[in-house]
Amino acid sequence: MQEIYSALLLHSAGQKITEANIKKVLQSIEASVDESKIKALVSSLEGVDIEEAVKQAAVPVAAPAEEKKEKKVEKEEGKKAEETASAGLSALFG
Repeated sequence: MQEIYSALLLHSAGQKITEANIKKVLQSIEASVDESKIKALVSSLEGVDIEEAVKQAAVPVAAPAEEKKEKKVEKEEGKKAEETASAGLSALFG
């Protein structure tokens, strides 16, 4: 995960995301350096628009929260309808 954070840091600083640069970032904070992870990350990021990837990653996080709110509102409305129906029946059988 720290390799990904390093790549994002490099991107935000306007630096090229290379194996050497990621390694420098990790060494600067005295983190362990896993050459294979760095190499895999750099190769997987080739041709990727990082800005677009970050935007796409952020959208699904917000969507479930909105869905939960909608479901909660629907449940509350359903409960109110049940209470109203129950009240009506109790009036009949008083």
